[in-house]
Order: sequence, then C-alpha cells, then structure tokens
Amino acid sequence: MDSSAVYPRPVLKKLPLYQSGKPPAAIEGLTPYKLASNENPYAPIKAATDAIVTAATSELVQRYPETTYTQLRTLIGETYHVPIEDVVVGAGSLGVFTALVQTYAGTGEDGALDEVIIPWRSFEAYPIVIRSAGANDVMVPVQDNGEHDLEAMLEAITDRTRIIVLCTPNNPTGPVLTEQAVREFIERVPEHILVVIDGAYVEFVRNDGVVNYLELYREFSNVAVLRTFSKAHGLANLRVGYAVAPEQICAPMRTVMSAFPTSTVGVEAAYASLSNMDEVMANTEKVVGERRRVWRALDALGYNPPATEANFVWLPLGEKSQAFADACGAQALSVRAFAPEGVRVSIGEVEANDRLIQVATDFAE
Repeated sequence: MDSSAVYPRPVLKKLPLYQSGKPPAAIEGLTPYKLASNENPYAPIKAATDAIVTAATSELVQRYPETTYTQLRTLIGETYHVPIEDVVVGAGSLGVFTALVQTYAGTGEDGALDEVIIPWRSFEAYPIVIRSAGANDVMVPVQDNGEHDLEAMLEAITDRTRIIVLCTPNNPTGPVLTEQAVREFIERVPEHILVVIDGAYVEFVRNDGVVNYLELYREFSNVAVLRTFSKAHGLANLRVGYAVAPEQICAPMRTVMSAFPTSTVGVEAAYASLSNMDEVMANTEKVVGERRRVWRALDALGYNPPATEANFVWLPLGEKSQAFADACGAQALSVRAFAPEGVRVSIGEVEANDRLIQVATDFAE
C-alpha cells in the first residue's frame, strides 16, 4: 500500500514549527541553567507540592478528572470576585486560547478566512493555533521599544476580524499595557470582535497601572482574560490555566474543549497554590528583584533592553542574536534566540543571572 495516499491537511505547510526552549549543554565545572522557557526558578509552594503527592498517591490517578473542575473554578471565582460560570479551566492558558480561537475564528461559510490580529513579535504559538483553526493571523509589528502598536492594531481591523489578541506583558519583549490604555483601545473596537487579554505573566507586574485586567472583563462584554498556573505558581509541567470571560463567551468554548483537558493532580496543586497567594507572591518578588538587577546590568552594558514587567528580559541584538545565544551556551546557559531579531533571557537562579551578566559583559567587549 502506498503510504503517500494518506496526506495531511494543506494548512500544515503554512504552520511555523513551535520551538521550545532547549536545555543547556553540559559543560565540565559549570552548573547548567535553563533560561530559555520563562520557567519559574523556584519550586511550587509547599502546599502545592503536598497536594501533588496526595493526589498522585491516591486512587484519583486511575480515575478520570471531574470534567467541570468545579472546585478550582469556585476558588478562582471567590478569589477574583467573578461568577463561576465565567471561568473555563484548561491545559494551561495556551489550551484555553486554542479553544477560544477554535470557537470564534476559522473559515467562514463563504470560504473566506476569518482574521485574528496579533502583535508581533509575540508568543510564537499564536500563529500556529490560528492557522490550525483555519483562520488567518494578521501580525502587527510591535514598536521599537517592544510595546504593542495599538493604533496600528486598530487600523488592521477589517470586516473579517473576529479576534484581537493583546499579550501583556508581551512575550518575548516584556513591556506591559496599562489597564487604562487597554480600556481606551477596547472602546474603539467593534463590539462583535473578541478581545483576548493574555495575562500569563501578570503576577510579575509591578506597574501601578495594572492590577489583573479583570475590571475590563467586567466593563466590556467582548473581553476574555487568560491566566495560568505555569509561571508565577511554578506549575508549568502540570498544565493548568483558565479564562475569565462573560458566560456567553465561555459556554460555546466548552463544546470544543477536550473532555479532560487537565489532570486532577494539576488541579489539586493549582487549588492549593491559589489558596496561598501570599506565598506565591513572595516567590515572585524574588524573581522581580533579580529581574531588575539583570535589566539594569544589561542596560548599563548598552544592550538597550525594553522595559520589562515579566520574568524575562529581551535583548534586541538583531543579526548578533544567535552569536549571543552561542556565547551563553558555551557557559552552560540556554537562552532563547529569535534570530535575526533578538534574544529572550528568562530570569533564573542568582548564580545563573550572575553568569548571564558576565557573558553579556564579555560579549559586549
């Protein structure tokens, strides 16, 4: 039988390959550090790890999870003062974003592609998800300082626009949008267009103009806010995230969500972590302190990193991006090169950050 008779959908030829952060190479005499995936360098809080052990050693593991994740959604609702009907839990914020796109954008009955406006460069999974759904991603370049160009995003709206994505803080460049700036933006967006605010890194934000964007969901009926337990909570491997959006947006999403998008082990850990947000935020404060130190050092060296409110720093190195990443690799540090644009460096352990600053110093010379 000719195996070539079985062929993938043509759209796959248009999909970029997702490049995950690679682990560092082993270098004798050096502790390797991965600064390539925006992971939290600190372990989950004890309550979360205790919940993982309890769930993993109980009879829950051989059972399917409770599909509505009612207990976690209730806690999210109580924590942020939102109705439980307005919360959808999924496999990380990316899993929830995928469901949103599949629900609200695709190929129309007339055969024309819906459009999803995204900032670029931004999270590299966006185009993959959008094109897989049969829609067209409209990339609006970020400004030279790494910030969204909101005016240009508004100008990109057409009669095919179904979704606009705001990534704030923006991955990989780092700047954040104030809630007032987003409010003024949404006021100019037609009400039938869904505005998705991806707040995966919001716990690391120390800008007075940002709380958590949930007030915008309360003010506008076309807003969905994405959150995750992967970053600040340190639960990236367990894949738990959620959306907060009006019930009329959430309800259709449940039709396309997979039946069991995340595990009971992950949900129990997320519940325990959210129940102890003071400890979680104490961990983020350590990351923020190191972020400021690394940013100042890189800025003093002339790298001109954009202001960042996330757990990473962006170096707009252009054609030198891969060379810088290679220099880091030679010192057992893995960073994420987006050649030929720049390099994203996640904030890691103190020793890792010290070594990164030394590599940057040598490279600058």
